[in-house]
Amino acid sequence: MRVLVIGGTRFVGKHVVAAALARGHEVTLLHRGRSGAELFGEAEHLLADRDGDLSVLAGREFDATVDVCAYFPRQVRSLAAALGDRGGHYLYVSSVSAYAETPPRGYDETAPLATLADPDVDVVDDTTYGGLKALCEQAATELFGPRTLLVRPTYVVGPDDYTWRFPWWVQRIATGGEVLAPGPADDPAQVIDGRDQGEWMVRLLEDGRAGAFHAVSPPPPFTWGELLSAVADAVAPSGTTLTWVDPDWLRERGLGEAEFPLWAGGSGEAAYSAADPAKAYASGLAPRPLADTARDTLAWVREQGGAAQGAGISPEREVALLAEWHGR
Repeated sequence: MRVLVIGGTRFVGKHVVAAALARGHEVTLLHRGRSGAELFGEAEHLLADRDGDLSVLAGREFDATVDVCAYFPRQVRSLAAALGDRGGHYLYVSSVSAYAETPPRGYDETAPLATLADPDVDVVDDTTYGGLKALCEQAATELFGPRTLLVRPTYVVGPDDYTWRFPWWVQRIATGGEVLAPGPADDPAQVIDGRDQGEWMVRLLEDGRAGAFHAVSPPPPFTWGELLSAVADAVAPSGTTLTWVDPDWLRERGLGEAEFPLWAGGSGEAAYSAADPAKAYASGLAPRPLADTARDTLAWVREQGGAAQGAGISPEREVALLAEWHGR
């Protein structure tokens, strides 16, 4: 296949490109050239800002287009206008956040989607992200047709995770000692290794699949406590302990996801991490063991110099909180 990847130089897109090339496809990357321009010398690189002039796509034809970075429906529309009917099979990477608030545990791809009071909102934040993803999905299906593929991941993790959310936990637990684990431990949790997602998405295109699929692992029930314990089993030195701390106690002290990445804290956000992946598994998604992802992520962290970048609580703050928790 001739595959166009919008983005393709960071994390999710990077793993898609690597998988497509490994499977013998001809790949073109459309990106701004701000990161990863040196990657994938065997691929074609087109430099353009998707929010600007896309004339670089004029006259080009592809068998498939993978869009990993559309946050606004206008971006889907402008890409469709630039490609016309020459984009081939379109795959849009959405999110489980596209669902309406607090979906039931074990929900499938037919669950209601989020809506926005102002569909023309031009700001991405916690209140608009999910609704914008849903609007992007609707625009994609309208413009690229019924063959459109919609991939809805939960947190994507593994090597190359520039968000540092999962890598911060891997690094922290690998450091050992007493680890502050924000509760509740029984909140649902799901992740997906970006490498597994990338390879599977390429195979979805090869197989001519259509419709929506969850990219999540493992199937529910699986909990936040089990996730951190699995990471500890994989990378923690002897003597490491997880101390579970009440979420209300932490919130009273102004702590949130900035200090504890991936933490839902017993809020409705946790419900999104209880999606049913049966449809995706039946189509070939085969996530590797979480322990393997944790070990590979730790190796990547060490390649980056071993310091989390802009994520997580400081060691000094963690020690102070644990002392206060134990002395309450």
